[in-house]
Amino acid sequence: MRILKLLNKKYLSIIFILLIGFNSYAEDQPADIWNIEKKETEENSLYNSTIPKDEIDTSSISENSIYEMQSKKKKETIKLDQAIASKEVKIIGLYDPEDYGLNINMWENSDGDQLKNIFSKLEKINLSKDASEIANITLLTNSYIPKKNITENEFLNLKSKWLIKNAKLSLIEDYLIKNQIINKHPELTRFLVDEYLSQSNIKKACEIFSKNTESIKDEYLSKFNLYCLVFEGKIDEAQLILDLKKELGFKDSYFENKINYLLGLDTKVDEKVSEKNILDFHLAHKTNPNFSFEPKNTTAKIIWRYLSSSNLLYNIQEIEITELNKIATIEKAVHDKNYPEKDLFEIYKRFQFNINQLLNADGSYKNLSNIEARALIYQRILLESEIVEKLKLLKTLKKLFKDEKITNAFDVELRKFLDQIDPSDVPDNLTSFYYTNIQISNDIDKKIKFNNNILHQSKLMNYFNGDYAKSKIEKDINNFLKKIKKDKKYFFSKKDIIFLESLKSDGIQIEKKYDNLYAINESEIPTDLQVMINNNEKGAALLRIVEVIGQDKLERIDEDTIYFIIITLNKLNIDYIRNKILLKVLPLKV
Repeated sequence: MRILKLLNKKYLSIIFILLIGFNSYAEDQPADIWNIEKKETEENSLYNSTIPKDEIDTSSISENSIYEMQSKKKKETIKLDQAIASKEVKIIGLYDPEDYGLNINMWENSDGDQLKNIFSKLEKINLSKDASEIANITLLTNSYIPKKNITENEFLNLKSKWLIKNAKLSLIEDYLIKNQIINKHPELTRFLVDEYLSQSNIKKACEIFSKNTESIKDEYLSKFNLYCLVFEGKIDEAQLILDLKKELGFKDSYFENKINYLLGLDTKVDEKVSEKNILDFHLAHKTNPNFSFEPKNTTAKIIWRYLSSSNLLYNIQEIEITELNKIATIEKAVHDKNYPEKDLFEIYKRFQFNINQLLNADGSYKNLSNIEARALIYQRILLESEIVEKLKLLKTLKKLFKDEKITNAFDVELRKFLDQIDPSDVPDNLTSFYYTNIQISNDIDKKIKFNNNILHQSKLMNYFNGDYAKSKIEKDINNFLKKIKKDKKYFFSKKDIIFLESLKSDGIQIEKKYDNLYAINESEIPTDLQVMINNNEKGAALLRIVEVIGQDKLERIDEDTIYFIIITLNKLNIDYIRNKILLKVLPLKV
């Protein structure tokens, strides 16, 4: 056996280091939420890579000796408490809870069934940036896990699903590495490395393994790690690991064939292309100099992305307009954002139509195949100079894509056409179509304009920026209220109430003679949120607020909803998030 020949003193240390994914460094940079500086949180990540003895295969002397040597090597640098030794993860996260007015017990009183229900609803929502930022803070703050009606694995899986749908890859990477929880989150880790590989960023995909200190248990991730060793030129180490895995029962003829070829052990490689996963597909590509692959409608989106990033997609000049099935596949890929939209419309330009078809496109397209009909209408749009007629044709073309259930295939090009049209030239019957499909730029940050005649728009708002001493804000707010009380015409708005209630929550003393200026309606807080407040369920309450915000921007949410959100945050003393919301929704911005 090759492994017994190679297991000498020179390589023994290499084996056990690689088996546990040893690394000499790990990044310390957590994701930046709302541009606030975070405290270093590495000391809060209590999970380590201890492997309990009952998980070691006692039938393998080689594997036992490796783990024993690794244990001795790490004994001087890692202190284990009883919780870690029993693999009980106590605290997982990225952010210091004190930075956000939270605590490590933020889930302690939460009911797992209720959390599962909230997460199931969040899965169906495309969260806005505001909602996502609050969810990031909630789910990635260092904390103990909830214990009622939910297991540790269930809670971590809920986190994984949310991160996969909503979080940036860099944030996921920080979360996994800082807490050393690859084995706790195999699906999340696989998502991360697969996404990087789909971008043809193999170096970035492999970084997760070089920064990991755990023994990788997931079979797919273990194979990915082995390939990364080959990619990094660590041939001897990769060969030893592969041989050891085979001694322990590993069997995967497809993977072995590709890896042995890359290791130089085999001179021939099977040209079979597997679409089982992105790693198998990548190995087929890298082991075949003449690699060629024609995707189908059934080809996974992630492989489409890999083909695109690796410049392996169809060359549009080589596609014949008679190949309607192939064009249909491309249309579907464009809809899924896996193929350039502009290339599809270049293909449409190559279709040949007679002058009568072009002049009467709005009627003659009905006698053509679906693809030809879209090509005809598109060409007629290019020829049309009259604004109203062009808009009608654009609306028709968009409907043709929608009828085929590939409506996203005509987004970018549609906006280009609409950007060239003056809104004043759009007739009333087409304004809905126009404003639904045009992308209105809102990238310019609006600045606050203070209006000292209105309480919630006055310079007193600077208190929530931290620019006011307590003694000064108390004096100024009471003076302002004195002026309001004298002004019989002043309308005390809901936003004014939100402003004052937040000051009171912070302990700002407001004279009792102004109590009758407004009334508070506690019944406006939803019942489930009120229960969370009573139980001090900070984590669950924040997730519920995320659900309420949903896909909306904070600035667009009605005052009644903002009211009960702020009152909830006041009662739970979550001041950081409250202040950020107040500064978004109360001041006048121009």
